[in-house]
Amino acid sequence: MATVRLSFSPAPVHVRTARLVGVAVARRAGVREDLLDEVRLAIGEACTRAVALHRQYGLHDPVLVEMSDSGQYAVRVIDRAPIEASIGLAALPPDELADESLTDEALTTGVGFALLAGFVEDLQVRPVDEGIGTEVRMVWPVGR
Repeated sequence: MATVRLSFSPAPVHVRTARLVGVAVARRAGVREDLLDEVRLAIGEACTRAVALHRQYGLHDPVLVEMSDSGQYAVRVIDRAPIEASIGLAALPPDELADESLTDEALTTGVGFALLAGFVEDLQVRPVDEGIGTEVRMVWPVGR
């Protein structure tokens, strides 16, 4: 299968569509049925995080989602928020994420990573090549 690309304006209403498309592509790629709820939740969380960052920084650029199944099912969610905001909390341990001094915006990002780590065994978060934004890459095995 070819890569499926989806871009949407940073509005919460579009996250549901991204989840539906992501699960449909996962099913077609051969992801086991018992993993589809994890796929749905993870894609929803990654897209929600990207939308929240775009809205926080007043960005109108679309959120990008790419799904492919070259040997495994991989999903990339790409935001265009400043890197400091996007990955600043990625390295914090869960007990520090509970720190009441963190802002709501920071918690959105940090809790998003904590939830994603619970849903996805193969999770990577890294800066986008162009230097603006981050890529959340999630991978699941296919059962073909």
